[in-house]
Formats: sequence, C-alpha cells, structure tokens
Amino acid sequence: MKIAVVTGSTRGIGSAIADALEKAQWKVFTSGTREKPDISNYIKCDISVPEDRLALLDTIVSEEGRIDLLVNNAGVAPFERLDVLETTLESFEQLIKINLEGTFFMCQLFANQMVKQVELGATSKPGRIINISSISSYTSSVNRGEYCVSKAGISMVTKLFADRLADYGIGVFEIQPGIILTDMTSAVKDKYERLISDGLTPIKRMGKPEDVAECVLAIANGHLDFCTGQAINADGGFHLRRL
Repeated sequence: MKIAVVTGSTRGIGSAIADALEKAQWKVFTSGTREKPDISNYIKCDISVPEDRLALLDTIVSEEGRIDLLVNNAGVAPFERLDVLETTLESFEQLIKINLEGTFFMCQLFANQMVKQVELGATSKPGRIINISSISSYTSSVNRGEYCVSKAGISMVTKLFADRLADYGIGVFEIQPGIILTDMTSAVKDKYERLISDGLTPIKRMGKPEDVAECVLAIANGHLDFCTGQAINADGGFHLRRL
C-alpha cells in the first residue's frame, strides 16, 4: 500500500482528495490545525510552523518507513477582503507565511525524504509532490491581493522543485482549482453561479471538490509522470482566452 499525506484535509478540497486516495487503496495521513477531529490517521500540523512540519514527516516515516505522495493543500484566505490600496501588513505576512512559506518548506522537507528513499533504493517508484494553488495565481483580484501573490508564488515553487528533483524521478505538479463549491465559497455561491451563467467559464457549473481530487488521482497513479512541473487547470475552462 502506498503512503500519502494531504495537508488541510479536514474539509473541502483536501477532504475530497483524501477520500479519493483512500478509495484508490492508498494509506492516507490527513492533516490540519484542528485539535481532534474524527478523521482517520490524523496528525495535527500548522504548516507555517517548522516543528509541526518536521513532526508530521517524522510520524509518517516512523510508522511507515517512507512517503510516496505529498499533497500540499493547506492554505488560508484573508480574514477580511481589502482593496490593495488598503491591504494590511499583518494580513500579507500571514498569507505569505502559511500559503507560500509553508508550502515551500513542506516541499523541501518531504523532497529530501523522497531523495533519500531513491538513493537507498527504499521504494520501487520515486515519490510525487502536488501543490494545490488556485486560478488566483494568475488572476487579479484587487480585493484580496495578498492571496493572489501567495498563490502565484506556489507556481514558482512547483517549477523550482520539479526542476531540482527531475534527476531523481520525483515528479512535482501544480493543480489550479477554479470556482469550487465548498464551505469557503458557499456565501458567494449565487454570485458565482450568475457569473458562470453569463459566460465566465465554458463549462456552465461550479466545480466540485471531487473534480480536483480526480486530477490528484491521475498524478498519484502515475499517468502524468512525463509532465513534471505541469500546472493542471481544474477550472471549467476559466483559463481559456475567448473572443
């Protein structure tokens, strides 16, 4: 049985990813900042805290001896949406620390473990890393600029680690979800459905967490191993430029 960890997996997209991997016969370690949720193989971890990141890896490796897949899904939105002319330093630093710094050093930590496994011949297949970013990585939202900046950074993190780890056969990928119906977007569901109906996306519906999970499965199952560094758009076609 292959071993995966999905950060930010107590709800929404992360939960759907964990469920899909488990159904595909992966052993999945779930992770988040909640104290004691009723979730199997749960390890509390704030990815912005170095000690938490290390404890997460150490726990998995001590129990299983290896890690085959890291899904960096954990992230936060601004507590308050403010125009970029009013963005606070506190909010900017918080999002960069969690969304970008946390993701970068999770990649670094788990990549070193995966490299060690390759060098020792400890696994039959090298590991894989998947970073969940957002269409906000390339789309301007002037009322949450710090979020956009943090997600744009994840795109470069993916490229850097894909480049560095290619010699070891370790694939690194980015998935850019679009407008996905979760508890985080439920308050603006009507607004987004109107925009989609008016042509915002070629596919005329909001995405589901399971749509993102299917992209993760394709990577996890090795179907995209020649595509390292690739960004996959799980967005209903939002990325298309249309006249």
